[in-house]
Amino acid sequence: MPKVALYNQSGSQVGEVELSDAVFGIEPNENVLYEAVIMQQASKRQGTHKVKNRSEVRGGGRKPWRQKGTGRARQGSIRSPQWRGGGIVFGPTPRSYSFKLPKKVRRLAIKSALSSKVLDNSVVVLEALAIDAPKTKDMVKVLNSLALDKKVLIVTADTDQNVELSARNIPGVTVVNVNGVNVLDVINHDKMVITKEAAEKAGEVLA
Repeated sequence: MPKVALYNQSGSQVGEVELSDAVFGIEPNENVLYEAVIMQQASKRQGTHKVKNRSEVRGGGRKPWRQKGTGRARQGSIRSPQWRGGGIVFGPTPRSYSFKLPKKVRRLAIKSALSSKVLDNSVVVLEALAIDAPKTKDMVKVLNSLALDKKVLIVTADTDQNVELSARNIPGVTVVNVNGVNVLDVINHDKMVITKEAAEKAGEVLA
């Protein structure tokens, strides 16, 4: 089982904690990680792009000239795709880009993401994270004491409004509870700060 240092909010090491081997100690599957990231990014696309085809553009109801005898190519409408101002062929139309992966694949992906963070020594486990009132400077103080100055993902056991509001205005810092941990967030942040309770909860749920 992987062992990592356990810190308090002041940045002092207070011991070590064993993480679940089935969640934080597997060999990361890069292919599954890639598929999970593509799935999440595809689900974020709005898909509201739209062009007009020849039946939707204005005009072009009359045949521009007779079929035969003019010496010119036959034309049925001045809004055909080859005309300036004509309709667009095979252009984008509103659609959903989202797709789903099997449940076991999604679970393997999040375990691979968490394990890769442990392998990179990018996981900081906190004994507890408690902020009395929503103040940005209190959260900045915690991050500074842990020497975290890059993009940080903070994972809590339950939704903590004070923690979320305190971190909301800090660039590069994201707060999620353990039920909302996803592959894209884990990969996009340089460091992951997780409370001991959240790590235990993740080990029980994902194992």
